[in-house]
Amino acid sequence: MGRVSGKVAFITGAARGQGRSHAVRLAEEGADIIAVDLCDDVPEMAYPGGTREELDETVRLVERTGRTIVAQQADVRDFTQLQRAVDAGVAELGRLDVVVANAGVLTAIGPFDQMSEAAFTDLVDINLTGVWRTVKAAMPHLRAGGPGGSIILTSSSAGIRASRSTAHYVASKFGVVGLMRAMALELGPEMIRVNSVNPAQVDTPMIQNDFMYRRACPGVDSPGREELAAASLTRMAMPIPWVDSVEISHAVVFLASDESRYVTGLAMTVDGGISIA
Repeated sequence: MGRVSGKVAFITGAARGQGRSHAVRLAEEGADIIAVDLCDDVPEMAYPGGTREELDETVRLVERTGRTIVAQQADVRDFTQLQRAVDAGVAELGRLDVVVANAGVLTAIGPFDQMSEAAFTDLVDINLTGVWRTVKAAMPHLRAGGPGGSIILTSSSAGIRASRSTAHYVASKFGVVGLMRAMALELGPEMIRVNSVNPAQVDTPMIQNDFMYRRACPGVDSPGREELAAASLTRMAMPIPWVDSVEISHAVVFLASDESRYVTGLAMTVDGGISIA
């Protein structure tokens, strides 16, 4: 316990899934949290977006650890909203030490030349450009709290190994890795570390929905979680169908803590070996 005591972390996409898990684990290790989420649907997504009620539940879970959280609705496609959210959080909590640019979506999938322009550009605007906006909004406060700091970007195994019918997602997640490495070079002289976490598919609503069940299990009547698990096992090096959010959070805590003070430019896979299978 206490691996990030005294630190403040800014987390996007915090209403549920990985973002909520990161907020809770960092709080359990002593950090206070600035949390944002869109709390709305995104067009051409096959699953519903997070809600204000889910963000409120993240607040409840963080406060249960004894830490403080400042939570607001904000869209990573809007720099002004992000800037206001992080400014308000730092005004209340006093500093900023860690940025977790986690918000991401998966819009309609299919052959790249049959995707709508909206499905492609909206996804890239959230998954890649939204990461850049998040870090840009946080930088004045991160520098003010220095020396040092940690920036953690959520990429994917799809940022290491391409897959069919997800060109927009693959492009965004490869882009996150490139952005991470460029930022790491620029910020290294300031002892600000920049790394990414690269999960396999994570047990969140992004994969646990009817569209993904049908896509993974063609020809199966009414496929569900069990059928997706069976199909997913064939893609992994380890005998697991997916990874849990908390497993990614353990990596985030390590990268946020002083235990990784000389780790920068790393794309850390937490993927059951899917990127090498």
